[in-house]
Amino acid sequence: MPTNTVRLHRVLRAPPERVYRAFLDADAMVKWLPPAGFTGKVHHLDARVGGSYKMSFKNFGTGQSHSFGGTYLELIPHERIVHSDTFDDPNLAGEMHTTVSLAPVDCGTELNVAQEGIPGTIPPEACYLGWQESLALLAQLVEADIPG
Repeated sequence: MPTNTVRLHRVLRAPPERVYRAFLDADAMVKWLPPAGFTGKVHHLDARVGGSYKMSFKNFGTGQSHSFGGTYLELIPHERIVHSDTFDDPNLAGEMHTTVSLAPVDCGTELNVAQEGIPGTIPPEACYLGWQESLALLAQLVEADIPG
């Protein structure tokens, strides 16, 4: 079955340490990762190479949910996260790989995300829309400079 790849790029006004943490902290992930119209729940998260995670998104309008999870393949603090992803839905078979690359820049962090092996039944433009919404929420979370 054919698969798709999406690649996204952003510059965030936050240090790489904060952005990195947002990808590996369960409370942060439920705040920014579910795209508009969805809530999220992290069922477990063991952020170490060989560790795994499981999460679900719930459509707020319909109440339907789908879960997914994977294994952390590479973790370089504040620089790179690579993990596998699989959906629990048998109609979305196959293993995806997501690579998150972070680099410090003068105004914050350059973020690159590549998601490869997306099941062919998921339109790539839908993935781009979802990721764009999620990354806007990520920016709101990590760019906030709240004292104390």
